Amino acid sequence: VARKASAKPAAKKALPRAGKPADKTDKGAKAAVKRAKAGQPQGSADKAAKLRVKLVRDSFTMPQVDFDLIDALKKRALGFRRPAKKSELLRAGLRALAALDDAQLGAMLESLPLLKPGRPKKAE
Repeated sequence: VARKASAKPAAKKALPRAGKPADKTDKGAKAAVKRAKAGQPQGSADKAAKLRVKLVRDSFTMPQVDFDLIDALKKRALGFRRPAKKSELLRAGLRALAALDDAQLGAMLESLPLLKPGRPKKAE
């Protein structure tokens, strides 16, 4: 049994109002209108949009000694009135490691104790 596809009349497109973009999917035009209404310069929001980076959430295992180091560094940061989050300390550490030459980075990695891969077993 074949049914005819019902022919629905095409919806009329609304004419754009003054000061609003014609296409609702054009986010750049919407942002430009909002900036114009707010009195912001054209390039300021474009720069903010370019600075956004995709954040990735991940988890990993570290020895308790390393977690204690993070706590000590957080307390040091409070000493000079700059509260720091664990993620900020890890990111700063990555930048410090990136500044090392290959020999220094290799020595730093060799000084770390080896960890077994995978999740630690739960203590009963």
